[in-house]
Amino acid sequence: MHPIHLSLILKILFLILSTANSETTDVTNALVQFMEKLSPGTNQRIENFGWNLSSDPCNDNWKGVTCYTNSANIRKIVLDELNLTGTLDAASLCQTKALMVLSLNSNNVAGNLPDDISNCSRLTHIYLHGNNFSGSLPKSLSGLSNLKRIDISDNGFSGDIPNISRISGLLSFIAQNNRLSGNIPKFDFSNLEEFNVSNNNLTGPIPDVGARFNGTSFLGNPGLCGKPLPNSCPLTKKKGSFNKDYFIYSGYALIGLIVVFLVAFKLYIKKGKPKETKAAAKTYSTNDKVYSTSSESKNKSEFSITSVESGKGLSSLMVLSNPVVDGLRFEDLLRSPAELMGRGRKGSLYKVTVNDEGVNLAVKRIRGWDISRDGFKKRMERIDLVKHPNVMPIVAFYCSRQEKLLVYEFQDNGSLFKLLHESQNGQSFNWESRLNVAAKISEALAFMHEGLQADKIPHGNLKSSNILFSNKMEPLISEYGLALAEAENQDQSFLAQIENNSPGGITITPNNAFKADIYCFGIILLELLTGKLVHNNGFDLARWVNSAIREEWTVEVFDKMLVSDGASEERMLLLLQLALKCINNTSSSHEGVVSFREIARMINSIKESEEKSISSDP
Repeated sequence: MHPIHLSLILKILFLILSTANSETTDVTNALVQFMEKLSPGTNQRIENFGWNLSSDPCNDNWKGVTCYTNSANIRKIVLDELNLTGTLDAASLCQTKALMVLSLNSNNVAGNLPDDISNCSRLTHIYLHGNNFSGSLPKSLSGLSNLKRIDISDNGFSGDIPNISRISGLLSFIAQNNRLSGNIPKFDFSNLEEFNVSNNNLTGPIPDVGARFNGTSFLGNPGLCGKPLPNSCPLTKKKGSFNKDYFIYSGYALIGLIVVFLVAFKLYIKKGKPKETKAAAKTYSTNDKVYSTSSESKNKSEFSITSVESGKGLSSLMVLSNPVVDGLRFEDLLRSPAELMGRGRKGSLYKVTVNDEGVNLAVKRIRGWDISRDGFKKRMERIDLVKHPNVMPIVAFYCSRQEKLLVYEFQDNGSLFKLLHESQNGQSFNWESRLNVAAKISEALAFMHEGLQADKIPHGNLKSSNILFSNKMEPLISEYGLALAEAENQDQSFLAQIENNSPGGITITPNNAFKADIYCFGIILLELLTGKLVHNNGFDLARWVNSAIREEWTVEVFDKMLVSDGASEERMLLLLQLALKCINNTSSSHEGVVSFREIARMINSIKESEEKSISSDP
């Protein structure tokens, strides 16, 4: 080939590759506008920074800009100590959708922190320390679900602290030396590593921080009271509270008298009527739908008290310690409006709305579980004693000869399965979020296994659809300990499914069902890494991943969304190796090859490495 032609081809290839690894023109234009507002009247300096329309942020070394490796997207913008004097144009900044770190420490940036900052949905770190910001913090901050650390100290922010306490992964909130007012929101202080709101105008009682933070985090707020400050909160009683209490209790007494009168009147009327025959009020069930021959059936939901067998012994609802359903009765539960959410061959799941406040409960109805009433009661009470914040607690239970009911709080945010495989409705589920789910679930299972090993109670049916999300998007393991029933509820026995997929062909029995939990967790890790269904039209995820690794196509297995976001290939590979170790663990005859405690430790090590790569010090 002619050398001139070869040189031309190489130049074309270089241009193509450069374009593939560059931000779009619209993003470049927006970022130049962002810098012009941040440093007004200093165009020459901006040019020296490299921020201009004729260059590219990722390929031309813009000052303070760091891009993802092998990606066109900007990861960090760090512009500390540059004497910037303008305002923060968040609308322009957030045109770069993959931005994770914004740092403007020790400048003279003024004005408000705009609401548009929430459009930078992937932000994990915001550092604005030592500037001249003023005005209220935007409520939209609470929408930054991936936020890990925020430092707004030494500014002039005023007004209330927005409800960013609902961000489950928040590690730092540094806000000393401002003019913030109002009460301190109830942060998850068990998760926070750094917290400081000293020297503000905050008032009211300090939330329970345990022993994690001392008084220095709260000093300089004359209106604050309670631990860890030395001044306790005064006990106050509002004016007129005596009269108010008097009328309240008088009202209760009046209502009680009315109820007694109505009950007595009903009993009197009932005595004068002929008793309805058992046949006339007979209720029967077909395919899990309840039908009644009585005239009242039109007003009953599909799940009604008459559809549940009353047996001797444990035949009433056993309510465990839970303030959500304090005082709930069996009749209240079963007569409440109910919606069928799912059905299996041996049971059904209902969403039941109880009491006047509209509390939603999930009722798992199980039939054909061959366990004594006493055995069922002991099993549920034992599980209730081993509590972990990432395991859904049992609210109440019921047991008769033929069926059992388990009651949980209903979770409105769906499951991990839906988040991975169905419409996300704009929800961000990036690499850091997935890693956080894996870490919390592994820690919860380590805790449960250690607490229930002697009782031989594993989860028994661990899968992505059994990992739900709370209103704070905290992952919750549901239906722990229902192995005996759930194994029968599958179209194909769950344990037999593991046996068929296990590389070593091991037979999973109740005696080694704890290893089955580890296998299933490995499958969940594969779902998190690949974004693919476990089974789909003959496709088997575990076999496909093993085949890809044998063919040295390892990188091809990762979810393209994670790759395009610039997720660390090194750390994804580490998690993939751990997933395969969990799966292959079932094929080993050697007990204790890997435990959930070891799994949790390894995932937390990967998570810490990820956190360091983002860097708390930009």
